[in-house]
Amino acid sequence: MQFPVTSSPHLQGGNHVQRVMGLVLLALLPGTTALWWYFGWGVVLNIAIADLTAVVSEWLVLRLRGRDPRATVADLSALLTAWLLALALPPLLPWWQTVLGSAFAIIIVKQLFGGLGFNPFNPAMAAYALLLISFPADMTHWLTPAILSGHSVTLPEAWQAIFHGPAALGQTWDAVTGATPLDHMRTELSQNHMISEIRQSLVWGDFGGRGWEWVGNWFLLGGLFLIWHGVISWRIPFGMLTALLFVAGVFWAIDAQTHPFPAFHLFSGGAILGAFFIATDPVTASTTPRGQLIYGAMIGVLVFIIRSWGGYPDAVAFSVLLMNMAAPTIDYYTQPQVFGAKDGNDG
Repeated sequence: MQFPVTSSPHLQGGNHVQRVMGLVLLALLPGTTALWWYFGWGVVLNIAIADLTAVVSEWLVLRLRGRDPRATVADLSALLTAWLLALALPPLLPWWQTVLGSAFAIIIVKQLFGGLGFNPFNPAMAAYALLLISFPADMTHWLTPAILSGHSVTLPEAWQAIFHGPAALGQTWDAVTGATPLDHMRTELSQNHMISEIRQSLVWGDFGGRGWEWVGNWFLLGGLFLIWHGVISWRIPFGMLTALLFVAGVFWAIDAQTHPFPAFHLFSGGAILGAFFIATDPVTASTTPRGQLIYGAMIGVLVFIIRSWGGYPDAVAFSVLLMNMAAPTIDYYTQPQVFGAKDGNDG
């Protein structure tokens, strides 16, 4: 019997870069829509500004390197990086800071190291960390969800605030923004208020901040969509969220008046977005099966540590960046055993 013989590559029609990036962008739509619903048109403008900056930056850098930018820009990786960065930014952040962050992500973090596949750090999170450290006041000015304020920021209002500042609306930052649930919880606990007192505030829903918990639910739906299509592995999200819940649960069991219910950590910040869309970056994350579980779990533990005792209320970006540095070491020590090997020998 004769069998057909074909030359390499033997895997045809697989998950090429453009398809993978397109599926991730598609999976981001439910959570992005929820952010727009609760926080207004500033979310959409941030995405547009960041994406335009990313595409232009990548095009110019590749031109300077003497390469044809069309194929690289068309793979959608720059658009995805900028989109993820924009989702983490306050909806009314001044436009030039969004431009700075997006350009930094593409030019410095991605292309300076050789482009997609060579960057050691997640570009979106590196850019977010840059902006948070450089402009802490602006980066903590989040809008109050429309469900609480009774007013959703319109497109003209968002345009005026982003390009001309809140003074163009006849208001100050304090009049149009408020603390995030994590920041509110942190501030109240630092003033020796108990969880039972803090939870009486109107900003709290069933598990986390009102509005925020629904945003988390829709990003969770998008993340499950990616697992279903095989775009990402379940191991990193499972490891991260399980570890975060476990550590938070231990401290909550010890003292429920100074540590919030574990689900609060999932539905009040960027934990779900980070678990499914950021920590799973195939370039900067661990790649071995056991390594992915360890990598995800360590991110979850770091998120809880930084949130509880660090200098920033949300810690997903810093936790991911720290574990990006550890990913090669984790992979080195968690390589699958060679088939047939015994006790570390290949004979």
